[in-house]
This record gives sequence, C-alpha cells and structure tokens, in this order.
Amino acid sequence: MTSEEIKALEKEVKKNKRLASEQAMELHDLIEDKLPDAYGELMGIAQATFDACKTWDEANQKLLAAQSETA
Repeated sequence: MTSEEIKALEKEVKKNKRLASEQAMELHDLIEDKLPDAYGELMGIAQATFDACKTWDEANQKLLAAQSETA
C-alpha cells in the first residue's frame, strides 16, 4: 500500500472516531438528562452508537493491517 493510501486510511479512521465519539456523547446525554422519560429513544441511539463504533473499528483494523504490511 502506498503512503497516500495509508494517509487516506488514517483520515478515514480519524473521521470515524469523531463520529463514534459524537454518537457516544448523544447516548450519554440521553442517559444523563432524559431517562427514564425518553426511554423510547434509547434503542435507536444505542444502535447508532454501536454502528458508529463498529465502523471505526473496521476502519482501524484495516489501517493497522496496512501499516503492518509496510513495516
């Protein structure tokens, strides 16, 4: 993999980590400020947080594999 491709993967990982963190903050805010009244929102926000974290993890694993190939 070229250094440009690795840089693109690094950028993707950073973006996905930011999105996962934003989703985690939304879940945290729901738990801290809105429960138990807004319990109907819990599953949707929890699933979105899970999906965002999984997307980050997949991108991160791809980056780590690419970095180990070039090492």
